[in-house]
Amino acid sequence: MTTTLRQLALATAATLALTGAAGAQELKVGLSAEPSSLDPHYHNLSPNNMLTEHVFEGLVNQDPKQALEPGLAESWKAVDDTTWEFKLRRGVKFFDGSDFTADDVIATFKRLPAVPRSPSSFAPFIAGLTTEKVDSHTIRIKTAAPAPLVPTNLSTFGIVSKACAETMSTEDFNALKCQGGTGPFKYTEFKPGDRVVMERNNAYWGKKPDWEKVSFRFLTAAPTRVAAMLAGDVDVIEGVPPSDMARLKTNANLSVVEELSNRVIYFHMDHFRETSPFITAKDGSPIKNPLRDVRVRQALSMAINRQAIVERIMEGAAVPAEQVLPASFFGTSKTLKPTAFDLAGARKLLADAGYPNGFKMKMHGPNGRYTNDTKIIEAVAQMFTRLGIDTELETIPPANFFTRASQGANGEPEFSFILVGWGAGTGETSGSLLALLGTFDRAKGSGGANRGRYSNKTFDDKLAEALRTVDDAKRAVLLAEVSEIGMKDVGIIPTHYQTNAWASKKGIKVTARADEYTLAMGISR
Repeated sequence: MTTTLRQLALATAATLALTGAAGAQELKVGLSAEPSSLDPHYHNLSPNNMLTEHVFEGLVNQDPKQALEPGLAESWKAVDDTTWEFKLRRGVKFFDGSDFTADDVIATFKRLPAVPRSPSSFAPFIAGLTTEKVDSHTIRIKTAAPAPLVPTNLSTFGIVSKACAETMSTEDFNALKCQGGTGPFKYTEFKPGDRVVMERNNAYWGKKPDWEKVSFRFLTAAPTRVAAMLAGDVDVIEGVPPSDMARLKTNANLSVVEELSNRVIYFHMDHFRETSPFITAKDGSPIKNPLRDVRVRQALSMAINRQAIVERIMEGAAVPAEQVLPASFFGTSKTLKPTAFDLAGARKLLADAGYPNGFKMKMHGPNGRYTNDTKIIEAVAQMFTRLGIDTELETIPPANFFTRASQGANGEPEFSFILVGWGAGTGETSGSLLALLGTFDRAKGSGGANRGRYSNKTFDDKLAEALRTVDDAKRAVLLAEVSEIGMKDVGIIPTHYQTNAWASKKGIKVTARADEYTLAMGISR
């Protein structure tokens, strides 16, 4: 065989490997977490939102760095201090062939706060907004006060057809009954615990993706994902574990890309109960909830060796955290620093709060939702034990964990102290601060993911001021002040920001994103 023929044969083999013998152009992706639902409005959770983007598009989109760009709205402008106007894209069809119009947007807005049993609602993103139809492809959104973040907030959820918004339940979405999406892909199969399969929407209004079919497999165990990548069973994996990074980077058949994540790993704690269900005296007798004392919260934060977590557990694939987003994002404080590890100082604070001998506490967390989550909670439990707190732990499958952490049997968060992660839905701190630390108020859309029910009027008032400040520079200063209030009061205990990493077969390019999303539209041959 001549050199030219050999090269041609190798090129043909590579093409077949990527497209399949039948030229199916199928992409196989290994995901690190599975969704709790395919209902785009049921649960504001990154695995759900990432899949949603393929099928149910937003009015406004976010690029890989989370900058805003047109989506189903081709343009928008502030008409006055309390009015935004959005021009909707014409010629867009839903999967069932019906036209996308303003009626679908209005119906979606009505559905968002009304989804039953939502563990973390999208309602906060439209709280206080009223929608007016100007014509079939123009809507105006009214706000009670100046609201500079309306376009940002509208980038966090997908639009569904009026028919789906008014008739479909979460179970219907999970059964793939809704044909009211406009995205570049549409669902064809959903097997909980196994996979989601999509096919390309050839009637899509925008750029057609490379792939005719995409199979997202739920490979939540990191060793399983890596093994599937090395065996060639998948083309791309997300959540490359730090322990395998060097090995995959030196594999000539693979490519690895990385990006600092907007995801903070943190601990939420019970702020609202007089007695907390998983905290007792060391002899098991009931005590008042010690987590309501800021000195105890400070002691717990000081007992965590963040640098050790980054170096030993995350193997360098993380950065110690001091607030809800890395300091490079809009509205973060530049004066906050990660809490320094100080065991002696932590013990003194605990004694000053009236717990010189500590107490007993059980911690909870998901197993397999975040990178090394079980190892992290085990390490922190040991750190707390050295502080003098007898610490037990229980890790739970993610879907069950988040339901119980958000609303247990009595409708309130079930646990006392939990490990969680939060990936910002927007490129500034306001949404994260409102969701994680705003006083829980379902009607006002505050505290949607505040599983500790932290409440601080000074924090709420300053955040409300920031959210109605149109001037970006002034809003950034206010948001930094809000962050400082919440962190100094230890509303949550941040530990680190993850580094996002993807591995792919040679010849497949993955666009790394700050929001951790693995989008088939951003994967090319």
